Amino acid sequence: MTYEIRGTPSPPAARHSGAAAGGGKLVAVSDLHIRYAENRDIVERLRPESDEDWLLIAGDIGEFAADVEWALRVLSERFAQVVWAPGNHELWTPPEDPVQLRGVRRYEHFVEICRGLGVLTPEDPYPVWEGPGGPCVIAPLFVLYDYSFRPAGAHDKEAALALAEKAGVVCTDEYFLHPDPYPTRDDWCRARLAFTEARLAAVPAGLPTVLVNHFPLVREPTRVLRYPEFALWCGTEATADWPTRFRAASVVYGHLHIPRLIEWEGVPHQEVSLGYPREWRRRAAPPGRPVQILPPAHQRQGPQR
Repeated sequence: MTYEIRGTPSPPAARHSGAAAGGGKLVAVSDLHIRYAENRDIVERLRPESDEDWLLIAGDIGEFAADVEWALRVLSERFAQVVWAPGNHELWTPPEDPVQLRGVRRYEHFVEICRGLGVLTPEDPYPVWEGPGGPCVIAPLFVLYDYSFRPAGAHDKEAALALAEKAGVVCTDEYFLHPDPYPTRDDWCRARLAFTEARLAAVPAGLPTVLVNHFPLVREPTRVLRYPEFALWCGTEATADWPTRFRAASVVYGHLHIPRLIEWEGVPHQEVSLGYPREWRRRAAPPGRPVQILPPAHQRQGPQR
């Protein structure tokens, strides 16, 4: 079965249908995790370079509803258009959060917040970016994961989870990310896959896309994980052909906290995570600077691997 978004009778129009030709930048960031004071300070200082810049947020702003709303409000007041795709942390229901919604209802809550702020979500019509690198359809996605990124030797979900537990790797989602009213997270993932695939198939064939998802759409980015068992909570094999099938000029993702650009089957995949302070302090680049997405980075400065 499939559950539809309730509460708002019609989606908002994008604040701008596209940047003026030659103006503005399409930039992206994810994994802001603003419960950390240092990360919240970064968001407070984050500014666009021009009034025409669009910001893509690939999830994990934070765990508490009030924090997520604060960040979306601040950023939507600064950028010409903000586009948001949820991460697993937004979908958590921590016991300390006054907003004790679970599963689909929690996701709906954030969609309604976004609509009140003019922020576009996976439930809204896909906007067209008409600035540098465009025209291009910007498609924020929410497809979760289904435990199909399994370690070698694990032929089903149960065996994979057992191997992960033996290795001491259990994602916090198992405690805080509730799939209600679906029986399991993988059931919710299957419903989201069907809904999203139909929407992407309806994009006019002449237009390329920018696919924005919290989790990587292909397994390749997870190959460098320090704990490979964690890949179980990082995506689904069902999206492996989406970047090529739906003409992606770029795929934007987060979740792994390993910001980098790889090219896979001719498509650039850009992770745009900020991550936790203990992670970004070790990097040479200034923390929290959004990544320009179009034109693709490999066309601007050569491929990074």
